[in-house]
Amino acid sequence: MTGNWTTHIKAKTGMFEVDIREILKYRDLIWILVKRNFVTRYKQTVLGPLWVLITPLITVLLHSFVFGSIAGLSTDGSPQLLFYMASNTIWTYFAFCVNKTAVTFTENAGLFGKVYFPRLIVPIATVITGLIDLLIQMGLFLVMIAIYEIQGVQVGLNGWLFMIPIIIIQTAVLGLGVGITISSVTTKYRDLTILVSFGMQLWMYASPTVYSLSEIPESWRNIYLLNPLAPIITIWRYAFLGTGTIPVVAWGISWCITIVMFFIGVLLFNKVEKTFMDTV
Repeated sequence: MTGNWTTHIKAKTGMFEVDIREILKYRDLIWILVKRNFVTRYKQTVLGPLWVLITPLITVLLHSFVFGSIAGLSTDGSPQLLFYMASNTIWTYFAFCVNKTAVTFTENAGLFGKVYFPRLIVPIATVITGLIDLLIQMGLFLVMIAIYEIQGVQVGLNGWLFMIPIIIIQTAVLGLGVGITISSVTTKYRDLTILVSFGMQLWMYASPTVYSLSEIPESWRNIYLLNPLAPIITIWRYAFLGTGTIPVVAWGISWCITIVMFFIGVLLFNKVEKTFMDTV
């Protein structure tokens, strides 16, 4: 029998096999999942999406009080609110990507067991959902910068702002890689889900979110910068505030770690998706 076939279903033969064309073919589903993620998160809440702004504001005020006023940590001459808001904005996006993609298999087992579509679409939709939150929080951050500028405080916006889209892409890829790696492992070892939130807290304090890179002793700084988020947050803050340094070499290493982490995540994800229904 001959005919013109529109769909060709075949088994995946390689561990690292990502059909980009197939994922693009399901782009409408990605946007449906993004809408679902955003709407269901604030369903039956009084303030709804306003929590996207309220939560970081509360966090920034707490950081300013605890780490700025009480601990007296240096902000490299930047206003405390802007210093903590800058780092909190990009960190929150990374943490969202990791935490939400880390439960891809466990939270979507029912959906995966009923209908076929490229499974990688779900974590991709999660990362895009987090991007919406990031853009809203960046809008609030820019408003705060404008207020300080009007009051005569020189903030220090500079040419590194053109690198912001690249930093966002790297953060998304790193968060996706780490998240799907955790998701793949936790389908069999559920104990690790308990450690994820604890591990993210440790990662936050191991990154320059509540302090500047200058607080790290010179002798330990190169080791410290092996944390892929350290140069990301440092450059992000420099782009908006003009304070600190640009660890270019460390950023290159950070990109290498990001790519490796993404490859590991996709390898594990492709391997686990074939049999995860037997273990979830």
